Amino acid sequence: MTFLFAWRYLKAKKSTNAINIISWISVVAIAVVTAALVVVLSVFNGFEDLVKSLYSDFYTDISITPAKGKWFDARDSLLNRIRGVEGVTGIAPVVEERAILIDGEDKSIVWLKGVAPDYAATSGVPRHIIRGRFETGNAEKPALVVGAGVENALQITAGESFLPVTAYLPNRLATDISDPLEALHSANIYATGSFAIQQEFDNQYAFTDIGFMRHMLDLQPGQVSRLELSLAPGTQPARVSAALRELMGPGFLVKTRYEQNQSLFVAMQVEKLIIYAVAFLILLIAAFNIMSTLSMIVLEKKDDISVLFALGMEPPAVGRIFLQVGAMLAFLGAMAGFLAGIGICLGQDAYHWVKLGGQSFIIDYYPVAIRLADLLFVGGIILVITLLAGWLPARRAQRLATVIPRTH
Repeated sequence: MTFLFAWRYLKAKKSTNAINIISWISVVAIAVVTAALVVVLSVFNGFEDLVKSLYSDFYTDISITPAKGKWFDARDSLLNRIRGVEGVTGIAPVVEERAILIDGEDKSIVWLKGVAPDYAATSGVPRHIIRGRFETGNAEKPALVVGAGVENALQITAGESFLPVTAYLPNRLATDISDPLEALHSANIYATGSFAIQQEFDNQYAFTDIGFMRHMLDLQPGQVSRLELSLAPGTQPARVSAALRELMGPGFLVKTRYEQNQSLFVAMQVEKLIIYAVAFLILLIAAFNIMSTLSMIVLEKKDDISVLFALGMEPPAVGRIFLQVGAMLAFLGAMAGFLAGIGICLGQDAYHWVKLGGQSFIIDYYPVAIRLADLLFVGGIILVITLLAGWLPARRAQRLATVIPRTH
């Protein structure tokens, strides 16, 4: 019954034209804010997915490193036990160390990663080659794959240069580190390719053969600094990492991709929480329009309230009428906003209407990703704020009903 009265009050022409105008302003305000939130959250999701995809190509599903020191022995017996863990599909031994690459007067300090020839089966880096090819050579004739930033710093063209780059690595057995000739090992190495993932990686990393790295660092066969693991699609990394921690013992650190980049992912979650907080405040401001609209409708329907109370309607039911009017106003605005926001996002995804400024190796438009959780969150905020905005006018309507004598 109260719903029918609420619907009638909503669609009926008000005696004061200003009330009609403010009512529609309330609907439009909710619609605009809702559409804006859907678009902003979807764009944030798009960038979040993009960043995660880039990090997932560089960082593998799980990494295993020693808890103390830089190196550990990863012989076939250990690798076979790791392969026996359910969900593990690939293992890439890695030897990583700081190195200086020099070409004439140009130099770059990098993390030089020695990997096996089948590294592409575990890592997504080879999919981001922009020049040349992902080829690391062998221990006798190593090759170098550099990030685009390293390539620019050395002023070379990977895959086309006829002159080698000189790589300097620390001599672990040196007794006099003050003597550069003794403190460093050096070797000439040709750059066969360059990759571009994102600036953080492009400026700091280069890849070469793992056997060459062991030779340069005077390591024993089987010694590595890290094991990088790939998992089967659909496998829960947390479950596999727990099994690996039990297998490896306390002397090793087993980290999922999230744990390898925990600061990044935490920062992204904090940013999204800030967006949610801003969204709440914006909708709260928009809700004042609903509150003012309902207050004026209560004043206009004062005579109707007395009639309803005289006919036997209880004050709480009178209050629910105006609460439902506010809910209808918010619902109309929210539905219009959702349709507009989703339409804009679908159009951006299909036609790339809004471009990114400058140049990018990856995309040149704003990415979007619509998520049901965000739509439910926005809808939930609108519901809560509508109830808060309608509570005072509804209470006022109840008080008006209680001060009117009821005819028996």
